[in-house]
Amino acid sequence: MDYRIKENFQEVAQSIPGLDAEYVLEDKSYIPINTKTMTSERLAYFIDHTLLKPDATPMMVEKLCQEAKESGFFSVCVNPTYVKLAANRLEGSRVAVCTVIGFPLGASTSAVKAIEAQDAVDNGAEEVDMVINIGALKAGDYRYVYDDLSAVVMAAGNDVLKKVIIETCLLTDDEKVKACLIAKAAQCDFVKTSTGFSTGGATVDDIKLMRAVVGPFLGVKASGGIRDTASAIAMIGAGATRIGASAGIAIINGLKGN
Repeated sequence: MDYRIKENFQEVAQSIPGLDAEYVLEDKSYIPINTKTMTSERLAYFIDHTLLKPDATPMMVEKLCQEAKESGFFSVCVNPTYVKLAANRLEGSRVAVCTVIGFPLGASTSAVKAIEAQDAVDNGAEEVDMVINIGALKAGDYRYVYDDLSAVVMAAGNDVLKKVIIETCLLTDDEKVKACLIAKAAQCDFVKTSTGFSTGGATVDDIKLMRAVVGPFLGVKASGGIRDTASAIAMIGAGATRIGASAGIAIINGLKGN
């Protein structure tokens, strides 16, 4: 499918002079993950076990962390207020602590997002999922979007994984392409479909688009509405390398015994 990647890059580059076209537009193929031999243990390591509800309690976060350790999930994803608690509960385990920045609207100022990211890292976050400024993207203010992401990238530091939530359900395909290009140019590590708090979640078509744009070296996270094994595996087959879900246990249970 033609995603107009070069044409969209040219539009973005007009607002952000000096972008490294060779890096952003690298023409290298992604080798899809073989999902036919997927096991529950392997699938678990794709999952960010997620609890972002506004009524989440410390006890619920502690339960989330225990489930993540027992099930072998890659990380837990919690709101910033619970990062320190999660880091304490997961100390000594291989489960990472992920949190969200500018969540769920992406409309905080860049300075606030940067402070939030720095605070999260200080409290033990190893990954940050930041929401892009959706309004600025749709208005064509690509320089602002780039600077906004760059502020969080700098604040989080080199040792922290940076993911960008582009909220695909609110974007046209061209806007999705531009968002992914800007995220890559800003030295982010992942692009992510959704907050789970808007009008839609991850789709296979969007994962294919995002993977086509960012190439093989950035991660692609599918999140929002993934509640069963078949959906998770379909996303991985389309190019996702991480799954954000609150239904992680149900997802891996569909492969138990396989």
